Amino acid sequence: MIDEPDDRDQPSVGLDARRELEAERIAEALVFASAQPVSESYIAARLPKGADVGRIMHRLKTFYAARGVNLLQVADHWAFRTSADLSFVVQTEENEARKLSRAALEVLAIIAYHQPVTRAEIEDIRGVQTSKGTLDVLMESGWVRFRGRRRTPGRPVTYGTTRDFLDHFGLEELRDLPGLEELKGAGLLSGRIPANFQIPMPLGDDELSADEDPITQLDLEELGLLTPRGEEAE
Repeated sequence: MIDEPDDRDQPSVGLDARRELEAERIAEALVFASAQPVSESYIAARLPKGADVGRIMHRLKTFYAARGVNLLQVADHWAFRTSADLSFVVQTEENEARKLSRAALEVLAIIAYHQPVTRAEIEDIRGVQTSKGTLDVLMESGWVRFRGRRRTPGRPVTYGTTRDFLDHFGLEELRDLPGLEELKGAGLLSGRIPANFQIPMPLGDDELSADEDPITQLDLEELGLLTPRGEEAE
């Protein structure tokens, strides 16, 4: 039998040890049964009254830290994922994701670090025009989404990353993106970059910035993502 961490026997306020253990088992089962990250609110709604879902999930995270599968936090969601050092064991050619083009990788990196960002701003940073197809590929992958509309003339759409992006790259939040020194150490930045070069870090949340408006149904219709109201399918 595997010894459980001592703090697994310390009940949350309002729960005795037996109900605390049952709450852990319920939370564990809910995440294990889902192929997608499960929200804390979904878990909390199914736990016994008085259970501290945050405390329970972090205790389970500690318990699974040294196991073959790890319990990872993805924003305010939780998911079981194969331990990073064992990923080569379960990886198969059939499951390998389609490789992105260099242009798509550049655009994805710009969106990740500069979000919220418009297409014009992406092109200004890259110095070249960005094709609609490149953005379509990133959105079809589920890694990029429309965030809102910038409060500037023309109300351009702003782009940001998704929870699936965090999940795929093993990030709990956007602030976990590699910093300047990490990118240098990985050989992803030239040693001759300007001395004043800085990598911006995104806000780390999904809230709209002060210069963004939310996407409305009319916006989605304009962008071709919804059939305009009043039009019937033939």
